[in-house]
Amino acid sequence: MTIPRHIFKTYDIRGLVDKDITPEFAYNLGRAFATFIRRELDGVAPTIAVGYDMRPSSIPYEAEVVRGLVAQGARVIRMGLLSTPGFYFGVSHVDADGGIQISASHNPAAYNGFKMVRARAVAISGETGIQTIADIMEQEDFDVAVEAELGSADPEGTIETVTGIAEKQVEAEIAFAEVTELPNYKIAVDSANGMGAQYLDLAFAKYGFDITRMYWELDGTFPNHEADPFKAENTEALCEKVKELGADVGISTDGDGDRIFFVDDKGEVVEPAIIRGLVARAMLRRFPGATICYDIRPGKITEDMILESGGKPEVTRVGHALIKEAMMKSGAVFAGESSGHFYMSMPEGVYEAPVATMLVMLAEMAREGKKLSEIVAPLKKYAHSGEINFKVEDKVAAIERIKQHFPNGEQMTLDGLSITYPTFWFNVRMSNTEPLLRLNLEAVDDQTMAEKRGEVAKIIQG
Repeated sequence: MTIPRHIFKTYDIRGLVDKDITPEFAYNLGRAFATFIRRELDGVAPTIAVGYDMRPSSIPYEAEVVRGLVAQGARVIRMGLLSTPGFYFGVSHVDADGGIQISASHNPAAYNGFKMVRARAVAISGETGIQTIADIMEQEDFDVAVEAELGSADPEGTIETVTGIAEKQVEAEIAFAEVTELPNYKIAVDSANGMGAQYLDLAFAKYGFDITRMYWELDGTFPNHEADPFKAENTEALCEKVKELGADVGISTDGDGDRIFFVDDKGEVVEPAIIRGLVARAMLRRFPGATICYDIRPGKITEDMILESGGKPEVTRVGHALIKEAMMKSGAVFAGESSGHFYMSMPEGVYEAPVATMLVMLAEMAREGKKLSEIVAPLKKYAHSGEINFKVEDKVAAIERIKQHFPNGEQMTLDGLSITYPTFWFNVRMSNTEPLLRLNLEAVDDQTMAEKRGEVAKIIQG
């Protein structure tokens, strides 16, 4: 069959509703996924957990994925409407062999997609299965159910429904965070009409916070603003609300709830590199000398704080599937990405834990006895360019030009090209799907950052 190969990305599948992704596509993806997992289990019929987000197309796509899984003899456990972290927890909780979450994360309303995992929510990436699943679909290489081969009259699988996964997810994250008492913080929260509202409501019910909710109704058309807090324009309303209320902190989550951002009492978004440094510091008090992972994009304050706290810093490639894999290999207890993903190594597996991250952050504020802006101020040691995208047709040639221009810097090619000098450091990575180079540069001061940002930009643009 003909499939849109371009939507099979490094970390998941994402495409346009009714154009790239149709009910037929969802059905055949279910068939391919069941075939893929069955082969990994040496022919044993798999147990597959399925969840979905609040996008209007997610319900019909979920039904077709389930139909495809059942057609291949899978035992399907329907977990219902869930955030992506809730889905990850659920796959482990129900002891499934794998799972599919119907979601396009923070993408606009016109998109939908699928995140796929193995047992214990181990992410499937482009390198570890997504492209193989695409091959199975394209070649219609579906396994015949074992029961059918044995002559059974009914080769189809079964369907079960479980409820209460979100509640159990929140209970597990609260237990892991070990934060029992907190002050009556005044908190403004913007869920962008996304799935974060589900677990945040459940978490807030356990504590005596003064909560002001913004854009809280689950609505996959995103009527108020795009569900991507990484873009400054999507946190403007929250920043203003924090200042208007005199709130202690603002919290923002993305479309599927796997990223969480914090706004300080002055109405300024706290850089994720600082958040992960603060959480790392707290985790290292519990787990002295532990490994903490963070992605290759500049955010040197994280490394500083890990070392100061006696931990072992480990740099990883960018992307949830890749950073989780690195955590499992190194035994890391915590990891954070520059994009607002924060991962915990919990009894149920290694995945994003926004509730635990929030509680650890609030506990750090209480422990310090200071306002968040006061805690953050001394940690704003470096000047950061933010992520800058350059449209470049020959990305390989551009990276080679950069290599040649900075021969004396410490060079690393873990993920794209990273070059480090004493006063500035940067990473340039290729987009997997577009003719873009992504630059992140950091320096010891604003002047150096601006100068080197301009210098690297000029080289990229030829």
